[in-house]
Amino acid sequence: MHRRRFLKHLAAGGFGLSLRGRPLGPAVRGEAAADVLVVGGGVGGCAAALAAARHGLRVILTEETDWIGGQLTQQGVPPDEHPWVEQFGATRSYRRFRQAVRDYYRAWYPLTAEALADPVLNPGSCWVSSLCHEPRVALAVLEAMMAPYRAAGRLRVLLEHRPVRAEVDGDRVRAVTVRDERSGAERVLTAPFVLDATEQGDLLPMTGTEYVIGSEAQAATGEPHAASVARPDNVQAPTWCFALSYEPGADHTIEPPPDYAAWRAYVPALTPPWPGPLLSLTYSHPITLEPTTQPFDPRPGAERPGLWAYRRLADPARFRAGAQPGGTTLVNWPQNDYLGGNLVDVAPEVAARHAEAARRLSLSLCYWLQTEAPRPDGGTGWPGLRLRGDLMGTDHGLAKRPYIREARRIRAVFTVTEVHVGLEARRAVTGLPEGEVTAAPFPDSVGIGSYRIDLHPTTGGDNYVDIASLPFQIPLGALLPQRMTNLLPAAKNIGTTHITNGCYRLHPVEWNIGEAAGLLAVFCHRQGRRPHEVHADAAHRADFQRLLVQDGIELAWPDPRHTPR
Repeated sequence: MHRRRFLKHLAAGGFGLSLRGRPLGPAVRGEAAADVLVVGGGVGGCAAALAAARHGLRVILTEETDWIGGQLTQQGVPPDEHPWVEQFGATRSYRRFRQAVRDYYRAWYPLTAEALADPVLNPGSCWVSSLCHEPRVALAVLEAMMAPYRAAGRLRVLLEHRPVRAEVDGDRVRAVTVRDERSGAERVLTAPFVLDATEQGDLLPMTGTEYVIGSEAQAATGEPHAASVARPDNVQAPTWCFALSYEPGADHTIEPPPDYAAWRAYVPALTPPWPGPLLSLTYSHPITLEPTTQPFDPRPGAERPGLWAYRRLADPARFRAGAQPGGTTLVNWPQNDYLGGNLVDVAPEVAARHAEAARRLSLSLCYWLQTEAPRPDGGTGWPGLRLRGDLMGTDHGLAKRPYIREARRIRAVFTVTEVHVGLEARRAVTGLPEGEVTAAPFPDSVGIGSYRIDLHPTTGGDNYVDIASLPFQIPLGALLPQRMTNLLPAAKNIGTTHITNGCYRLHPVEWNIGEAAGLLAVFCHRQGRRPHEVHADAAHRADFQRLLVQDGIELAWPDPRHTPR
């Protein structure tokens, strides 16, 4: 793709989402109404739309790209999950999604007999998750899950439609206007309940909903790991992920990006310091911050594959001979975390500039792996690495959009802080030893999750913050804006802090958040109530929680003293 055309689309706010470069046609306004409008087709948006549609509501789901699925598909990132996910700690519909991914591989991929019989099949045999898979498989499963509701006319999906403005009446959202990225036509969408499931919380500024961005001051949150002053521009680095396959003996070396030399010399300016050049196999250990070096060996059967197996999508050993000659991995590493500036809450042209720089960083990493990465035999470079844009659905070779870890967050009725879920913070508050302490219990729980408080280096210059957390609940109060009455967050934009976003942002938690938001709209639609009324009244809240349980959402951990992550 021509660079100028790519930048044009970035400046339009798409981050490379509409890549065909077709001229925009004249704006034609249309209108559509539904019971629930879900803006954003990521993990939370899909879960919300499915929840509302299966209860008979009419749903419109919009998505900026031509793929639903968010971080699972368009961003290329397979699930980050807690160690008990195969037994408990996820919603029934999320389990159904995971099982369907495995069934898809069993039905259509040439697996070995051992892999076919494995009840917990992990196609990539990766070591970050018990289920690493190709993004297209997740897309196929999500499309299949939505198919019956689309066929029944209850779910309408508008792909390549970007929200551009909203109409607000006091504390209610009346309508959201979306623009067709292919034709330029605009549609005005209305619904009694509007769910913001965008990757960056885009509806919050459009609707005037009060929100927070970046890191809060310790005085405001009481969190031990919060900064001394608030820094709205201090967010976790985005990462433009890409997939690589390995073909021994081949040469798939790409052209180096124009600024490869600059990226090759770049040393992140972080506190505490980064150990050296970013394009290296040595980086800061996320927990200790000491320099650590991972091996990288993509050869099939390698004794120490290291980063190659970290997020591997296809392990040749799981497939019949010749089906996956060298395997495929997803590159979402410290080495392509982009620290140069924000994509969130900045002017479109600034976001476009940083998105393009993030793209070139990832291409530079790809080129470095092909030409300069150290090999076990003392040589350098793996020219057999092949950039797999075909698996990502793009011509430029990378994922459709950058992986966004941190979005705008509503100013919520209740905000989850480190004091509620952090291991050391909870021990300090409760005085209990590690084996007895639990996360704060929430009587308004709408789900559960577990993950370390995992903050990647930030655009404001912070190195990793990676600390233990306890298995936690998701409080309903964190899904309610302080003022707006019919706008609900349904992704990473709930009432967390910069710190607790680090454990509430992962795939199964985002799915649970979206599903709970969708079911809250269902409950309010049936009862003729507003979301805040449900939260404020114990009887209404109990009725809503019964609906959640009936739909397969776990509200509490079997034992909240599980070993913290």
